[in-house]
Amino acid sequence: MSTINNLDHLRIGIVVGEASGDILGSALIKSILTMYPNTCFEGIGGPLMLAQGFHSLFDMDRLSVMGFVEPLKRLPELLAMRKKLKQHFTEQPPDLFIGIDSPDFNLNLELALRKKGILTAHYVSPSVWAWRQGRVKKIAKAVDHMLTLFPFEAKFYQQHNVPVTFVGHSLADQFPIEKTLVDQQSSDARKHLGFTEQDTIVALLPGSRGGEVKMLGQSFIETARWCIDQSDSHRKLTFIIPAANATRKIQLEQLLKEFGHDLPITLVDGQSQLVMAASDVVLMASGTTTLEAMLLKRPMVVAYRLAWFSYVILSRLVKSPFISLPNLLAERAMVPEVLQDDVKADILGPLILERLDKTANYRELMDCFSDIHQQLKQGASDRAAQVLLAMIAEKKQRS
Repeated sequence: MSTINNLDHLRIGIVVGEASGDILGSALIKSILTMYPNTCFEGIGGPLMLAQGFHSLFDMDRLSVMGFVEPLKRLPELLAMRKKLKQHFTEQPPDLFIGIDSPDFNLNLELALRKKGILTAHYVSPSVWAWRQGRVKKIAKAVDHMLTLFPFEAKFYQQHNVPVTFVGHSLADQFPIEKTLVDQQSSDARKHLGFTEQDTIVALLPGSRGGEVKMLGQSFIETARWCIDQSDSHRKLTFIIPAANATRKIQLEQLLKEFGHDLPITLVDGQSQLVMAASDVVLMASGTTTLEAMLLKRPMVVAYRLAWFSYVILSRLVKSPFISLPNLLAERAMVPEVLQDDVKADILGPLILERLDKTANYRELMDCFSDIHQQLKQGASDRAAQVLLAMIAEKKQRS
C-alpha cells in the first residue's frame, strides 16, 4: 500500500442501502480506522456502521426497496435524497466516496461526484454478468475502481477493462472452515438459544425487507405446518424465525397470530447467524443470507418471490441459470431454488424433510461449501481498505 503522508484526518463518504451493505461497511470502517484512526465517515449507513462512529445523513431503511415497480412508488423521495447527497459531497468533497451495493442509487451518485473530480469506488458488483450487461459502460464512467466479493465478477470487469480487485467476502473471514469448529459453533448456538443437541431445528428466514416478508412469510409458516404433519412421529420439529428489526418483528407476529399461533415457532430478535448456526436446515429468502448459511455449512432451501409484474420483467432480463449465491459460486445446482408460484408448503416441505434426513448429497454439499469458503477467505475488509487507501495516496501524490 502506498504511504499516505500528512493525512491525519481523512474524510470518506459511504452510502449503503440495506443490512448486507451495513455489514460490509462496518467491517471496512473498522479496518480503515485500524490504519488511520482519525478518519471520519458520513453518508448513509445502518446500525453496525453507526456503532463505528459513522454519521448518517438519512435513515438507511429509506433505501431498502426491492423489485421494479416498488421503487417507483418512492421515486420522488429517493431522487431528493440523492440530490441532497450530491450537493453535500460536492460542497464538502471527501477524499473518497464509496458506494456499497444499491447500484441503482449509488452508480448515478458516483457518476455525478466523479464528474466533479471526486475519487469514487464501488464495493459489491451489480449483477452485470447476469443481466443488463450494457451497464458496465456506465460503471466504467462512474467509478475509479470496482471491488468485487466473488472471483467470477472480477473476471467480467477485466474483460471490459474496468479497474477491479477481487477482495473476497468479509463474512468468509468470520466463520470457521474446520468441521470440528463448525460443529462446536452449532452446539454453542443451540445452548445460547435454549435448545439441546436432540432438538431438530428448522430456521425460517423470510427476509429482512417488508416486501420479502409479505411475499414469503405466510408460505414459510404454512410449510412449517406441513412438515409437522408429514414428519416422522419420533422427530419433534422446532422452528425459529429471526426478526431482522422491530418493524419486521411486528409484521411477523401478526403473520404468526393469523397462520401459526398453534405451531412450535419461536420468534427471536435478530441473531440470524446464531439461528442458522443452531439449525439443521434453513428455509430462506434468496439474498446475502444464503452466503451466510453456506459459510455456516447449513443445508438450505432457497425461495424467491416478487410481485408479478416485477418478476415478469426480471425473468426476461436475467441470463444466469441460478439466483442463489451458493449455486452461482459452485456453478451448479447444489441447493434447491423455488420460485414464484412454486413457493408453497407442498413443494418446500418435502425439500426440507429430505435435507433433515441428509438424503440429498449431504457430504458432497458440505465439501462444496468448504471449498467455496476457502476461496472467499481473503481478509476482505483489510484488503479492500488497502486498495481504497492506496487510491487516495495515489491521487494525493498526483495533486
